Amino acid sequence: MDFPLPARKVLPAGTWSGPAAARVVLSYDERFLRRKRLTCEGGAGVMLDLAATTSLAAGDALETDDGRRIEVVAAEEPVVQVQGPNLARLAWHIGNRHTPCQVEADHLVIRQDHVLEAMLVQLGARLTRVLAPFRPEGGAYGHGRTLGHDHGPHGFPHG
Repeated sequence: MDFPLPARKVLPAGTWSGPAAARVVLSYDERFLRRKRLTCEGGAGVMLDLAATTSLAAGDALETDDGRRIEVVAAEEPVVQVQGPNLARLAWHIGNRHTPCQVEADHLVIRQDHVLEAMLVQLGARLTRVLAPFRPEGGAYGHGRTLGHDHGPHGFPHG
């Protein structure tokens, strides 16, 4: 029987060095986890068992109980590169829909979504569908994730 190595610690990108013992390739959704059996490239298993649900970033390392490090790699996903004459306006409309968005100097990146894409085209955006790693900005309320929040009933503040 195959017993995966336990890993209970995350080393943030840039805080560790040296070669990784293995790599695990995960999508944006798959990088938000607490306890899960993961399969590395090459087939080795690791049992992630963190104290709290964590948003992993590309370049982080999972440290196994025996000190091995497994590098987290962002998988290529179907995304849309968004360009346009007023990128700040386009970003505002994306954010207003509580949609995860990767912000680059000359374009934005969102997951493919025909409704958002139609809205963005109406606003003058140029869209390019690609397969690429998705690394959206972390949300102020989501501790590394853009998570929806409500604005109270009928738009009134909580109180």
